[in-house]
Amino acid sequence: MSAAIAKVVVDLALDREFDYRIPAHLAEVVHIGSRVAVPFGRRTAQGYVVGLSDTSAYGALKEIGDVVGKKPLLGDKMLELTRWMGKYYCCPVELAVKCALPEVVRKAKISWKERQFVKAKKISNEEFAKLLKKAKKQAKVLQVLHGSDGMFVSKLIERAGTDASTIKRLAAKGYVEISDRTEERDPFGGEVFLPTEPLPLTAEQQTALDQCKVAIDGAASGVSRRSDLPVATGSDRGKNTPSPKPILIHGVTGSGKTEVYLQAIEHALHQGRDSIVLVPEISLTPQTVERFRARFPQQEVTVLHSHLSEGERHDQWHKIRDGHSHIVIGARSAVFAPVQALGLIVVDEEHETTYKQDEAPRYNARDVAVMRCKLEGAAVVLGSATPSLESFYNARRGRYALATLSHRVDHKKMPLMRIVDMRQEAIRAKGLYVLSRRLRDAIQARLEKNEQVILFLNRRGYATHLFCPKCGYVANCPNCSTTLTYHRKAEQLSCHLCGHVAAVPKMCPNPACRDPAIRYSGMGTEKVEAAIQKAFPKARVQRMDSDMMTRKTLYREILGAFRIGKIDILVGTQMIAKGLHFPNVTLVGIIYADMALHMPDFRAGERTFQLLVQVAGRAGRGDVEGEVIVQSFTPYHGAVQYARQHDYLGFYEQEIEFREQLRYPPITRMLCITVRGRSEDKAKFVAEVLARDLKKQVTPDVLMGGPTPAPLARIQNQYRFQIILRSEQIMRLTEAVGRVASSTKLPDDVNMTIDVDPISLL
Repeated sequence: MSAAIAKVVVDLALDREFDYRIPAHLAEVVHIGSRVAVPFGRRTAQGYVVGLSDTSAYGALKEIGDVVGKKPLLGDKMLELTRWMGKYYCCPVELAVKCALPEVVRKAKISWKERQFVKAKKISNEEFAKLLKKAKKQAKVLQVLHGSDGMFVSKLIERAGTDASTIKRLAAKGYVEISDRTEERDPFGGEVFLPTEPLPLTAEQQTALDQCKVAIDGAASGVSRRSDLPVATGSDRGKNTPSPKPILIHGVTGSGKTEVYLQAIEHALHQGRDSIVLVPEISLTPQTVERFRARFPQQEVTVLHSHLSEGERHDQWHKIRDGHSHIVIGARSAVFAPVQALGLIVVDEEHETTYKQDEAPRYNARDVAVMRCKLEGAAVVLGSATPSLESFYNARRGRYALATLSHRVDHKKMPLMRIVDMRQEAIRAKGLYVLSRRLRDAIQARLEKNEQVILFLNRRGYATHLFCPKCGYVANCPNCSTTLTYHRKAEQLSCHLCGHVAAVPKMCPNPACRDPAIRYSGMGTEKVEAAIQKAFPKARVQRMDSDMMTRKTLYREILGAFRIGKIDILVGTQMIAKGLHFPNVTLVGIIYADMALHMPDFRAGERTFQLLVQVAGRAGRGDVEGEVIVQSFTPYHGAVQYARQHDYLGFYEQEIEFREQLRYPPITRMLCITVRGRSEDKAKFVAEVLARDLKKQVTPDVLMGGPTPAPLARIQNQYRFQIILRSEQIMRLTEAVGRVASSTKLPDDVNMTIDVDPISLL
């Protein structure tokens, strides 16, 4: 008997479910996860069925208007995950549902692309000979079609060098058949990848792989598999099956973590289970896809990330949901990929901050991956050369299993890291230059040997600010508490927080000064690129940062050109810092190693250490030993010195002692409330009221600070105040904060955001 009541969340951030009666004519098509149109007030709203029931606590109920689409968009496990996200991240469950479904799928405004498809019919040699003699264009079309199962008209016209009328004449003669067929919008553009075979593993790799296999096998017990293999019933999914521990693979750069992932996924495929691979940067996706498509030519590999067109995203998502793809690769949103039978999620470079969403729900894809695998009885593998302190702390306490890869494949040497004290360099050179003498000489030596160089600076633009040496004027953003960055190519000043753009003044804007000797100070990747081109005019130099990425294919084009040796020196930001494998890169230069070190954030040392080790790992991955030159103004800082020795354990022990003393994560869990408004006084008052109410709700063990002005006190003309809470019991804390947030009526011009497990306090 069908249920009579559907519990629906609508596409409004109301954080509650509404009961609707299921009309008789829809009884067989309303399921959990179905998208439905429902009457809501005076209008019709779209929502999702999150539960079914025979009774309701309410009286007269409205009926569901219609079911949108043929299949439910969300499974019961995915809905369970979105409910957990709503509770954990203090956000309406509707926002979590929106995260799980791409906009193009939710709005259903785009469908499959139907195009004309041509297929050749059988033709005798005599008929073809006559055609070749009388109608050479038509014969050419048949030649192109010969040996194929057919092709789309547009592709056939291009290959045969003909037009549509020629194909129509062939159809009229009965030599070809024209029909409508769905054409997949392929983000790979029909690329062909040369197949590869599994590589022999080192002893450490084999141990790590064995751990992964045990986890996958344990997860597979009693859990449903793909429809093309023997299946357990849906009600048995995950029943009485304890989830395996997450596995943390701590492997130095170049130790072959990717090969372990590949063979673990192959094992999952043999078990009839699907896999998701998360990468921190979209720029890493092309290289990752290349490796996976080369290894799994028979298995459909799909991608999900924000650089896909709407049509591509529609096709890829539905291809996954329909079970035509068994390996999904993408950035953080791919953690919600609707695979049929999840067996494994790999989170590569699990420490990366880009896994954290910066708008509600402010989820961390790594943590969501762990929870999804727990709910679905799947294995999760986290990999990094520099694991986050949270993950390594969990491994040390036995919550995660730990696998260590301490050597590079074939025992290649780790790159030699040299530290250049830029304080002494400035004295010696009588001024500050972009390149130290040691780095300049090292670049020259590599260019003479036809080897490649990567130069890293985690700041875009030409100069960090514009200032007047006479009166001290600095060009600040009118909307934010930060300076404007000078971009030389565009000849403009811009704010990287709010996007404000201003013209470059010819003289000091201060009316009391008007000095024409206004200067640019600091440096960005654009300035480094200019300095390199001036110092090495014959070198082929390419910059790679978000200012350059104006087309979605440019990542692939630049990295492809670098791989085949068309670029000698690659200058870039963090998008070139991890995951990339270029055997001919023998030198990496880190221009300003201290950039993030002195930020007002307790994770500053951890981030600096991770960045130095990750960037250094791009060197010496081929047959020639690599060298890394680090330019630093604080060369004796622990983060720099431990990175120099590639000593993660030493850094971890020092940093965890500091965290224990101050009760910072991962010793405790953190939650940050930010109140912002155009009126500084009003925002401060609201923050103080919130803090007072929170003190009444939280338990005595909660450490609470604030409200205080945020380090970046103003962004987009909004004044910002923070309340920081720390506790060992995060769910109890989020429940208390949720109660206070839901009962607090904010003024119209004041907003509040809640960030659980924040990765930045700026």
